[in-house]
Amino acid sequence: MLHLTSETIETEINRSFPVMVMFYAAWCGKCAMMKPMVESLEKKYRHKAHFFLIDIDQYPELSASYGADIVPTFVFFKNGQCTGFMQGIINQSQFEKRLRQIFRIN
Repeated sequence: MLHLTSETIETEINRSFPVMVMFYAAWCGKCAMMKPMVESLEKKYRHKAHFFLIDIDQYPELSASYGADIVPTFVFFKNGQCTGFMQGIINQSQFEKRLRQIFRIN
């Protein structure tokens, strides 16, 4: 997954392609548990959605503006609009089910 910055986030989330942003921290054990699962979903849905990371310690203003007050936080966008939001540890089947609903992927 690519990292977003203050300079790149607007360009990426304003695309018509669905985007998922994972707000995380290097010190976060829950983030470390979720990242491999999200990476596997990124591979599975790479032609249907884009997946990105934002380190909350490097970009606290972004985490605050998108409500990422707990890590991990997953924010979903399409055409610049937030279409969904999840936080914490989520099992893969529930995460994938929610991702498919939010992005309307068959």
